[in-house]
Amino acid sequence: MTRVKVVIAGVNGRMGRAALAAMANDPGIDVVGAFGRKGAHYVGRPLSELVGELAPEHKSLAGLSIADSFSSVLKASPDVVLDFMIAEASIELAQECIERGIHPVIGSSGLGEEAVISLAQKARTKGVGGLIVPNFSLGAVLMMEFAKQAARYFENAEVVELHHTKKLDAPSGTAMHTLSKMAASDGTKKFNQRDVVERELMAGARGAAHASGLRVHSLRLPGLISHQEVFFGSDGELLSVKHDSFNTSCFNKGMVMAVKAAPKLTELQIGLETIL
Repeated sequence: MTRVKVVIAGVNGRMGRAALAAMANDPGIDVVGAFGRKGAHYVGRPLSELVGELAPEHKSLAGLSIADSFSSVLKASPDVVLDFMIAEASIELAQECIERGIHPVIGSSGLGEEAVISLAQKARTKGVGGLIVPNFSLGAVLMMEFAKQAARYFENAEVVELHHTKKLDAPSGTAMHTLSKMAASDGTKKFNQRDVVERELMAGARGAAHASGLRVHSLRLPGLISHQEVFFGSDGELLSVKHDSFNTSCFNKGMVMAVKAAPKLTELQIGLETIL
């Protein structure tokens, strides 16, 4: 079995550390490098220090330290770059990866639509595919699929997403992907159409409106990790589809699946569900 060689970008963040542990624990993957922001205090430290008890069998990390740039890890000839940097840096990195024949797996959120379209065009032209994954949790993927199915049968629906206070973007990438999937379930439907004229006594009280009419509400509170509930209402009934992430271990299986699938792709795919 050919082992996939992976580099992790943004390794010192919460998701980057979880990714490092997941990759180090999988027998089909070799972590050949990792890097973070230039000038950060963790640059130069051994990778094994970051995983600790999360990856007790991390002998494969011996001798590896955290670099401060992508160019510093290229000599390891990675097959895949698993990226958890900020959105702007992620797009730039993915463009360079594709140019070099390396498959990007992007876990960063907040990517602009135009940037994603440009990246998809480049991937198609070069024949070097990759993945943009709004959520690596299999449970979250199923939640989105169930919401898409339910959206065909309900005229009124709203999304509530809840995250920790260090989450930079709102709505979350998961919520945006959910809205897109629900809207695509029936491309002609306009959701939440009412005869009454609503008045917001405080701006934003009714959340943000998607082009389809779907609404989304974002909560940011200490103690939360990643949570989402989709509500569907009709006369005399309420249906809700909910997913909760209590720690980062729920993302491990999805991250491993994405990294192993990426080298076989010739186009950019969006969503973990595209490789299931």
